[in-house]
Amino acid sequence: MTLRINPIAKELQVPGIRVFANRAAQYPDGVNLTIGQPDFPTPDNVKRAGSNAIQEGKTGYSHNAGLLPLRESISRFFDEAYQFKYYADDEIIVTNGASEGLDSVLRTVLEPGDEVILPSPSYSGYESLIKLNGGVPVHLDISKTDFKITPDDLDDAITDRTKAIIFNYPSNPTGVSLTFEEVESLVDVLKDSELFVISDEIYSENTFAGTHVSFGSFGEIREKLFIVHGLSKSHAMTGWRIGYVMGPAELMQYVLRVHLNNSICASLPSQYAAIEALDNTRKFPHEMNRTYMERRDFIYGKLNEMGLACEMPTGAFYIFPSVAQTGLDDMTFATRLLEEEHVAVVPGSTFSKEGKNHIRISYASSMEQLEEGMKRIKHFIERL
Repeated sequence: MTLRINPIAKELQVPGIRVFANRAAQYPDGVNLTIGQPDFPTPDNVKRAGSNAIQEGKTGYSHNAGLLPLRESISRFFDEAYQFKYYADDEIIVTNGASEGLDSVLRTVLEPGDEVILPSPSYSGYESLIKLNGGVPVHLDISKTDFKITPDDLDDAITDRTKAIIFNYPSNPTGVSLTFEEVESLVDVLKDSELFVISDEIYSENTFAGTHVSFGSFGEIREKLFIVHGLSKSHAMTGWRIGYVMGPAELMQYVLRVHLNNSICASLPSQYAAIEALDNTRKFPHEMNRTYMERRDFIYGKLNEMGLACEMPTGAFYIFPSVAQTGLDDMTFATRLLEEEHVAVVPGSTFSKEGKNHIRISYASSMEQLEEGMKRIKHFIERL
């Protein structure tokens, strides 16, 4: 007898982000500009809340959907910050990070062969999760429209095989956000389309220009919309693994069944920490954003001086310059930069072929690291 594993799992690759991050660790003087992890510590009061929960013996299971007080905090936050409301009782599920939330949604809605539209370049994890859940990723090229999807392109991409679309704004890897008018124009297409809308808004609190515009603000698509979110980016809580999904009750009852069979519930001490973050630490993302904008402006200026054209990011903490003018493709550029200058960036083609000839640089690193990284990149380009 020959034992077999799922061929889809067999085809999965280690994401390029991790490949280059791991290789950077081999160099004692390496500068790692790959990982999308805030370099800020979790706020002290949030850490205390998690620690206190442990000391008080709050280390068991919670309700499968998460602590009701946490779901109430999530509901209250969006009502006060963005003026739309999801109800704690049956429209919010706390998950083990946003990734598990997204996986639970896709497991709930996808059937074998269903197509999911990905405005691309896009976060590489989306394609893997779609495939693992039997779906077919359909990349919609937005590289020629300032990394923003247009209503006409969206309308053209929808077919009778389309089951869902995943949006991610502010965007990983480009740092691009959408205005109210831009989201509204997409909603005009989506409201009459028979597909699920999945909006990954994990970077909403890391918005630099104005206020984040959520798809949740548009009631016309509420019955088909899932919002995936979490605290990893907004409160420097990547390792706490707290995400959540919001959606209409009639759909969320099924997402809950998938979630509870997959992971039962999120970590209880982390849930208590999340309540403290949402209720009493709302200014923390804005404090981080001031630093991110300083870093962004520094990198944007340096890249332009080097002749590496890029859009000015308006959110998240990534910048996505083109390296086409160097004569090197993105994989060769990133590989040689690492080997010759010990600087790790992510090849744009990691984020689908629509990202080719670009690199992603994370500025969730110290200014000292960024300054050294820019110096080495300049030296590398000058030697080409």
